[in-house]
Amino acid sequence: MKILMIQPNYHSGGAEIAGNWPASWAPYVGGSLKKAGFNNVRFLDAMVDDLSHEEIEAILRKNQPDVVMVGAITPMIYKAQETLEIAKKVSPSIVTMLGGVHSTFMYSQVLTEAPWIDYIVRGEGEEIAVNLMKAIEAGTDKKDRHSIKGIAFIDNETGKIVATPAQPVIENLDDLSPDWSILDWPKYIYIPLNTRLAVPNFARGCPFTCTFCSQWKFWRRYRARSPKHFVDEIEILVKEYKVGFFILADEEPTINKSKFIALCQELIDRNLNVGWGINTRVTDILRDVDLLPFYRKAGLVHVSLGTEAASQLNLSIFRKETTIEENKLAIKLLKDNGIVAEAQFVMGLDHETPESIEETYRLCSDWDPDMANWTIYTPWPFAELFEELGDKVEVRDYSKYNFVTPIMKPQNMEREDVLKGVLKSYARFYSKKAFTYPLIKDKYKRKYMLGCLKAFAKTTLNKRFYDLERAQVKGLRAEFDLGFDESRILTKEELANLKETRPELMADTGFGSEEEGYSREHNEHDFTELGLDEDTVKDRMKGQDEVRNC
Repeated sequence: MKILMIQPNYHSGGAEIAGNWPASWAPYVGGSLKKAGFNNVRFLDAMVDDLSHEEIEAILRKNQPDVVMVGAITPMIYKAQETLEIAKKVSPSIVTMLGGVHSTFMYSQVLTEAPWIDYIVRGEGEEIAVNLMKAIEAGTDKKDRHSIKGIAFIDNETGKIVATPAQPVIENLDDLSPDWSILDWPKYIYIPLNTRLAVPNFARGCPFTCTFCSQWKFWRRYRARSPKHFVDEIEILVKEYKVGFFILADEEPTINKSKFIALCQELIDRNLNVGWGINTRVTDILRDVDLLPFYRKAGLVHVSLGTEAASQLNLSIFRKETTIEENKLAIKLLKDNGIVAEAQFVMGLDHETPESIEETYRLCSDWDPDMANWTIYTPWPFAELFEELGDKVEVRDYSKYNFVTPIMKPQNMEREDVLKGVLKSYARFYSKKAFTYPLIKDKYKRKYMLGCLKAFAKTTLNKRFYDLERAQVKGLRAEFDLGFDESRILTKEELANLKETRPELMADTGFGSEEEGYSREHNEHDFTELGLDEDTVKDRMKGQDEVRNC
């Protein structure tokens, strides 16, 4: 049986400006399939190869796969649907499958809009894909699918959409067997260092249940791999596939301090000479201040910090001064230890103003991070906060839920003005850095920062950065066409009656909640068993309802 996995061709000018990122879902799912005996598995990266619909169709006609699998996050969802429609056009007998966080919760809308999709895989896909593929190979999937856990489909007899109970999570992540050979490695270059890039997975899930986030819902339970097993994988990536830099896919790898320390020690002991980067929180850096030289010795060279923008800080007036000083100190500590410090800001919240955008830029200038990233607030349609926002989220064009397009309209600003303010901040920040990066004494860090500047400049000039092609200069002014699909913008009346008139647009937020052992509330978790120290638990608990970069 021939299985073809495809990454949809979607671009937005966000993280991809740093290079081509491998779609890590493919090695993990593909590896599980091969381990189960499905050896004819291939991967087509339509995004990296920038393939047109016609080119994808030609490849499908040439290869004639039996199954086509596509993975997609929220902004890719329409491209994913179109890709699978092409597969059905090539041959109606091709079994089409879609996985990812968006379709896990929004399967009803996806199957209503794209009835040519045979199956949606809900949740982590390794075991579900194997179970489903075995039924397809045996020709019993139509008969057995009601008993296959973790899928959604349209019942041919009733025409109704069916979602089976969730598949239990993979308890032991060391059982994962990713097949990294499935990737065409010369294509995945990290521009700042001109080296191959990997995005492996150390832990899944989160023990905390912030209302704005969906990661804890998708993965359902926090689990981490053994540091030795994980570094075994890194060693394979470095020695067999010549990877020179990796970025942990984890939301916050430092949350489990003891395992993170063990991971670093394992990397030091093996002397793999590989650089890596993570996303984490300011409080974790302050907690681990004495360990920062150790982290740098392990190859950690880039830390992206979830710092708070002025519009967020102004809501917490009593915390504001402390938080500002903590952010500034964390950035300084990272820089003092030779680690690239990147500050992340969430812009475009309901109370954003031109003044708060400017204040955020001033804060950033004062903190003086090596890098800064202004990301636009994107409310996930399956997070609890989305429902609380009510009629404020009229834009349901998910192709624009990409962190570079204002989805929400602030009370006192137009969306276009938020975008202009963000781009102005970028321009000022990196114009200054163009003069300071060449003066960095650390040779490795200087090379890294100049490489980042090169990537930023290149994608700005070709208008790929932040999707600058949508800008139209008229005289001395730039105007932006945000490009929303008008048919996907709902009126106040439609939003008020959404559950009754458009039930397919509602997310299934109860995914997995009936699973045995599922924990929703904080007090049901045994934090000691998870390896979390008391200070970490207290820090997460006090900020669970705030919109912030974790």
